[in-house]
Amino acid sequence: MSDHPTIPLAGVIGHPIAHSRSPALHGYWLRHYGIAGHYMPMDVAPEDLAQVLHALPKAGFVGCNITIPHKEAALELADVISDRAALIGAANTLIFRPDGKIHGDNTDGYGFIANLRAGAPDWIPELGPAAVIGAGGAARAIVASLLEVGCPEVRISNRSRPRADQLRTEFGARIVVYDWAQAGNMLEGALTVVNTSSMGMTGGPEFRVPLDALSPEAVVTDIVYSPLRTPLLAEAEARGCVTVDGLGMLLHQAVPGFERWFGQRPEVTDALRAAVLGA
Repeated sequence: MSDHPTIPLAGVIGHPIAHSRSPALHGYWLRHYGIAGHYMPMDVAPEDLAQVLHALPKAGFVGCNITIPHKEAALELADVISDRAALIGAANTLIFRPDGKIHGDNTDGYGFIANLRAGAPDWIPELGPAAVIGAGGAARAIVASLLEVGCPEVRISNRSRPRADQLRTEFGARIVVYDWAQAGNMLEGALTVVNTSSMGMTGGPEFRVPLDALSPEAVVTDIVYSPLRTPLLAEAEARGCVTVDGLGMLLHQAVPGFERWFGQRPEVTDALRAAVLGA
Protein backbone atom coordinates (compact mmCIF):
# COMPACT_ATOMS: atom_id res chain seq x y z
CA MET A 1 0.00 0.00 0.00
CA SER A 2 1.43 3.40 -1.01
CA ASP A 3 1.95 6.13 1.58
CA HIS A 4 2.11 8.80 -1.12
CA PRO A 5 -0.87 11.17 -0.97
CA THR A 6 -2.81 11.76 -4.18
CA ILE A 7 -1.87 15.04 -5.83
CA PRO A 8 -5.04 16.85 -6.97
CA LEU A 9 -5.12 17.81 -10.64
CA ALA A 10 -7.24 20.42 -12.39
CA GLY A 11 -7.08 22.28 -15.68
CA VAL A 12 -8.86 24.20 -18.39
CA ILE A 13 -10.46 22.62 -21.46
CA GLY A 14 -10.98 24.61 -24.65
CA HIS A 15 -10.36 24.44 -28.39
CA PRO A 16 -7.96 26.22 -28.94
CA ILE A 17 -6.44 26.72 -25.48
CA ALA A 18 -2.79 27.86 -25.88
CA HIS A 19 -3.80 31.51 -25.32
CA SER A 20 -5.42 30.84 -21.92
CA ARG A 21 -4.07 32.66 -18.88
CA SER A 22 -5.82 30.31 -16.47
CA PRO A 23 -2.75 28.04 -16.01
CA ALA A 24 -0.66 31.08 -14.95
CA LEU A 25 -3.46 32.19 -12.63
CA HIS A 26 -4.02 28.87 -10.85
CA GLY A 27 -0.29 28.07 -10.95
CA TYR A 28 0.41 31.30 -9.04
CA TRP A 29 -2.11 30.37 -6.33
CA LEU A 30 -0.81 26.81 -6.04
CA ARG A 31 2.72 28.12 -5.45
CA HIS A 32 1.59 30.99 -3.21
CA TYR A 33 -0.36 28.72 -0.87
CA GLY A 34 2.16 25.85 -1.02
CA ILE A 35 -0.39 23.38 -2.38
CA ALA A 36 0.85 20.16 -3.99
CA GLY A 37 -1.40 20.26 -7.03
CA HIS A 38 -1.24 20.94 -10.75
CA TYR A 39 -3.38 22.89 -13.24
CA MET A 40 -2.93 22.34 -16.95
CA PRO A 41 -4.31 23.46 -20.33
CA MET A 42 -6.07 20.78 -22.39
CA ASP A 43 -6.98 21.27 -26.05
CA VAL A 44 -9.99 19.00 -26.64
CA ALA A 45 -12.01 18.85 -29.87
CA PRO A 46 -15.81 19.02 -29.42
CA GLU A 47 -16.33 15.41 -30.53
CA ASP A 48 -13.94 14.20 -27.79
CA LEU A 49 -15.30 16.27 -24.88
CA ALA A 50 -17.60 13.64 -23.33
CA GLN A 51 -14.96 10.93 -23.41
CA VAL A 52 -12.29 13.21 -21.90
CA LEU A 53 -14.55 14.51 -19.11
CA HIS A 54 -15.48 11.01 -18.02
CA ALA A 55 -11.83 9.87 -18.07
CA LEU A 56 -10.33 12.78 -16.09
CA PRO A 57 -11.54 11.74 -12.60
CA LYS A 58 -9.90 8.34 -13.10
CA ALA A 59 -6.61 10.16 -13.76
CA GLY A 60 -6.74 12.08 -10.48
CA PHE A 61 -8.54 15.23 -11.63
CA VAL A 62 -10.76 16.97 -9.05
CA GLY A 63 -12.30 19.34 -11.58
CA CYS A 64 -11.68 21.69 -14.46
CA ASN A 65 -12.58 24.97 -16.08
CA ILE A 66 -14.40 24.97 -19.40
CA THR A 67 -14.00 27.66 -22.04
CA ILE A 68 -14.97 28.31 -25.67
CA PRO A 69 -16.48 26.40 -27.44
CA HIS A 70 -17.49 23.86 -24.78
CA LYS A 71 -19.50 25.74 -22.12
CA GLU A 72 -22.96 24.71 -23.33
CA ALA A 73 -21.92 21.12 -24.04
CA ALA A 74 -20.32 20.82 -20.59
CA LEU A 75 -23.62 21.80 -18.99
CA GLU A 76 -25.36 19.01 -20.90
CA LEU A 77 -22.74 16.48 -19.80
CA ALA A 78 -22.88 17.40 -16.09
CA ASP A 79 -24.90 15.12 -13.79
CA VAL A 80 -25.77 17.90 -11.33
CA ILE A 81 -25.91 21.62 -12.13
CA SER A 82 -26.12 24.75 -10.00
CA ASP A 83 -29.08 27.11 -10.31
CA ARG A 84 -26.90 29.82 -11.83
CA ALA A 85 -25.45 27.45 -14.45
CA ALA A 86 -28.99 26.38 -15.37
CA LEU A 87 -30.12 30.02 -15.63
CA ILE A 88 -27.15 30.98 -17.81
CA GLY A 89 -27.33 27.82 -19.91
CA ALA A 90 -23.58 27.16 -19.73
CA ALA A 91 -20.95 25.75 -17.35
CA ASN A 92 -17.44 27.14 -16.93
CA THR A 93 -16.48 25.23 -13.79
CA LEU A 94 -16.80 21.48 -13.21
CA ILE A 95 -16.27 19.64 -9.93
CA PHE A 96 -15.65 15.89 -10.06
CA ARG A 97 -17.35 14.58 -6.95
CA PRO A 98 -16.21 11.54 -4.92
CA ASP A 99 -19.47 9.76 -5.83
CA GLY A 100 -18.46 9.91 -9.51
CA LYS A 101 -20.92 12.63 -10.50
CA ILE A 102 -19.89 15.74 -12.45
CA HIS A 103 -21.15 18.97 -10.86
CA GLY A 104 -21.50 21.91 -13.30
CA ASP A 105 -21.38 25.53 -12.15
CA ASN A 106 -21.00 28.95 -13.79
CA THR A 107 -18.85 31.51 -12.00
CA ASP A 108 -18.65 34.10 -14.81
CA GLY A 109 -21.39 36.29 -13.32
CA TYR A 110 -19.83 36.04 -9.86
CA GLY A 111 -16.46 37.07 -11.33
CA PHE A 112 -18.01 39.96 -13.24
CA ILE A 113 -19.76 41.43 -10.17
CA ALA A 114 -16.77 40.85 -7.86
CA ASN A 115 -14.53 42.66 -10.36
CA LEU A 116 -16.90 45.63 -10.60
CA ARG A 117 -17.22 45.91 -6.83
CA ALA A 118 -13.43 45.78 -6.42
CA GLY A 119 -12.69 48.25 -9.22
CA ALA A 120 -15.58 50.66 -8.55
CA PRO A 121 -16.32 50.46 -4.79
CA ASP A 122 -18.98 53.20 -5.03
CA TRP A 123 -20.95 51.38 -7.74
CA ILE A 124 -24.63 51.03 -6.81
CA PRO A 125 -26.36 48.90 -9.48
CA GLU A 126 -29.88 49.72 -8.22
CA LEU A 127 -29.54 53.42 -9.09
CA GLY A 128 -30.10 53.13 -12.83
CA PRO A 129 -30.17 51.09 -16.04
CA ALA A 130 -27.32 48.98 -17.34
CA ALA A 131 -26.39 48.84 -21.04
CA VAL A 132 -24.85 45.62 -22.38
CA ILE A 133 -23.16 45.48 -25.79
CA GLY A 134 -23.30 41.97 -27.25
CA ALA A 135 -25.54 38.97 -26.54
CA GLY A 136 -23.23 35.95 -26.66
CA GLY A 137 -22.41 33.42 -23.94
CA ALA A 138 -20.60 35.90 -21.67
CA ALA A 139 -23.50 38.34 -21.98
CA ARG A 140 -25.91 35.72 -20.64
CA ALA A 141 -23.92 35.38 -17.40
CA ILE A 142 -23.52 39.14 -17.08
CA VAL A 143 -27.21 39.92 -17.72
CA ALA A 144 -28.23 37.31 -15.13
CA SER A 145 -25.85 38.78 -12.55
CA LEU A 146 -26.91 42.41 -13.21
CA LEU A 147 -30.55 41.45 -12.67
CA GLU A 148 -29.61 39.54 -9.52
CA VAL A 149 -27.83 42.53 -7.94
CA GLY A 150 -30.81 44.79 -8.61
CA CYS A 151 -30.31 46.70 -11.86
CA PRO A 152 -33.81 48.07 -12.58
CA GLU A 153 -33.38 47.69 -16.35
CA VAL A 154 -30.83 45.96 -18.56
CA ARG A 155 -30.57 47.27 -22.12
CA ILE A 156 -29.03 44.99 -24.73
CA SER A 157 -27.90 45.60 -28.29
CA ASN A 158 -26.35 42.96 -30.52
CA ARG A 159 -25.33 42.93 -34.17
CA SER A 160 -27.77 40.04 -34.68
CA ARG A 161 -31.01 41.14 -32.98
CA PRO A 162 -32.58 37.66 -32.51
CA ARG A 163 -29.89 36.76 -29.95
CA ALA A 164 -30.78 39.84 -27.91
CA ASP A 165 -34.50 39.10 -28.27
CA GLN A 166 -33.82 35.59 -26.97
CA LEU A 167 -32.35 37.06 -23.78
CA ARG A 168 -35.48 39.16 -23.31
CA THR A 169 -37.64 36.08 -23.77
CA GLU A 170 -35.64 34.19 -21.15
CA PHE A 171 -34.91 36.93 -18.60
CA GLY A 172 -38.14 38.91 -18.79
CA ALA A 173 -39.52 42.43 -18.74
CA ARG A 174 -36.48 44.18 -17.20
CA ILE A 175 -34.63 43.50 -20.47
CA VAL A 176 -34.99 46.16 -23.18
CA VAL A 177 -33.59 45.37 -26.64
CA TYR A 178 -32.19 48.07 -28.93
CA ASP A 179 -31.52 47.64 -32.65
CA TRP A 180 -27.80 47.57 -33.46
CA ALA A 181 -28.14 50.87 -35.35
CA GLN A 182 -29.43 52.41 -32.08
CA ALA A 183 -26.78 50.92 -29.78
CA GLY A 184 -25.35 54.36 -28.97
CA ASN A 185 -28.81 55.56 -27.86
CA MET A 186 -29.11 52.91 -25.15
CA LEU A 187 -26.21 54.54 -23.29
CA GLU A 188 -28.34 57.58 -22.43
CA GLY A 189 -28.97 57.53 -18.69
CA ALA A 190 -27.21 54.16 -18.25
CA LEU A 191 -25.16 54.00 -15.04
CA THR A 192 -23.47 50.68 -15.85
CA VAL A 193 -22.05 50.05 -19.34
CA VAL A 194 -20.57 46.69 -20.33
CA ASN A 195 -18.92 45.54 -23.54
CA THR A 196 -19.24 41.74 -23.84
CA SER A 197 -18.41 41.67 -27.57
CA SER A 198 -15.01 41.14 -29.22
CA MET A 199 -14.99 44.74 -30.52
CA GLY A 200 -11.81 46.50 -29.41
CA MET A 201 -9.99 43.24 -28.67
CA THR A 202 -6.48 42.75 -29.99
CA GLY A 203 -6.97 41.28 -33.47
CA GLY A 204 -10.74 41.80 -33.26
CA PRO A 205 -13.07 44.26 -34.97
CA GLU A 206 -12.90 47.97 -34.21
CA PHE A 207 -15.14 49.28 -31.41
CA ARG A 208 -17.89 51.10 -33.33
CA VAL A 209 -20.64 52.03 -30.85
CA PRO A 210 -20.86 55.86 -30.60
CA LEU A 211 -20.34 57.07 -27.04
CA ASP A 212 -21.84 60.58 -27.37
CA ALA A 213 -24.66 59.72 -24.93
CA LEU A 214 -22.35 58.20 -22.30
CA SER A 215 -22.81 59.84 -18.89
CA PRO A 216 -19.73 60.70 -16.80
CA GLU A 217 -21.66 59.14 -13.89
CA ALA A 218 -21.51 55.70 -15.53
CA VAL A 219 -19.25 52.85 -14.45
CA VAL A 220 -17.84 51.34 -17.66
CA THR A 221 -16.29 47.89 -17.97
CA ASP A 222 -15.05 45.70 -20.81
CA ILE A 223 -14.71 41.93 -20.48
CA VAL A 224 -11.89 42.06 -23.05
CA TYR A 225 -8.48 42.19 -21.31
CA SER A 226 -6.21 42.17 -24.35
CA PRO A 227 -5.49 45.06 -24.51
CA LEU A 228 -6.04 45.88 -20.86
CA ARG A 229 -7.09 49.43 -21.71
CA THR A 230 -9.51 48.99 -24.60
CA PRO A 231 -10.71 51.83 -26.86
CA LEU A 232 -14.02 51.84 -24.94
CA LEU A 233 -12.29 52.22 -21.57
CA ALA A 234 -9.91 54.89 -22.87
CA GLU A 235 -12.75 57.03 -24.23
CA ALA A 236 -14.96 56.45 -21.18
CA GLU A 237 -12.09 57.54 -18.93
CA ALA A 238 -11.64 60.69 -21.01
CA ARG A 239 -15.33 61.45 -20.45
CA GLY A 240 -14.91 61.22 -16.68
CA CYS A 241 -16.31 57.72 -16.12
CA VAL A 242 -15.01 55.23 -13.59
CA THR A 243 -13.62 52.34 -15.65
CA VAL A 244 -12.88 48.72 -14.72
CA ASP A 245 -10.74 46.51 -16.95
CA GLY A 246 -11.65 42.95 -17.87
CA LEU A 247 -8.73 41.08 -16.31
CA GLY A 248 -10.34 41.13 -12.86
CA MET A 249 -13.34 39.18 -14.13
CA LEU A 250 -11.00 36.35 -15.18
CA LEU A 251 -9.26 36.45 -11.79
CA HIS A 252 -12.40 36.58 -9.65
CA GLN A 253 -14.33 33.90 -11.59
CA ALA A 254 -11.49 31.50 -10.78
CA VAL A 255 -11.85 31.86 -7.00
CA PRO A 256 -14.81 29.48 -6.35
CA GLY A 257 -13.39 26.67 -8.50
CA PHE A 258 -9.93 26.83 -6.93
CA GLU A 259 -11.49 26.72 -3.47
CA ARG A 260 -13.61 23.66 -4.32
CA TRP A 261 -10.73 21.77 -5.97
CA PHE A 262 -7.84 22.59 -3.67
CA GLY A 263 -9.51 23.43 -0.34
CA GLN A 264 -8.16 26.99 -0.04
CA ARG A 265 -10.07 30.18 -0.81
CA PRO A 266 -7.55 32.27 -2.77
CA GLU A 267 -7.24 36.05 -2.83
CA VAL A 268 -7.14 38.31 -5.88
CA THR A 269 -4.14 40.60 -5.34
CA ASP A 270 -1.95 43.02 -7.29
CA ALA A 271 0.81 40.38 -7.29
CA LEU A 272 -1.59 37.90 -8.92
CA ARG A 273 -2.55 40.47 -11.58
CA ALA A 274 1.12 41.11 -12.33
CA ALA A 275 1.85 37.37 -12.59
CA VAL A 276 -1.05 36.74 -14.99
CA LEU A 277 -0.24 39.80 -17.12
CA GLY A 278 3.38 38.67 -17.37
CA ALA A 279 2.46 35.15 -18.44
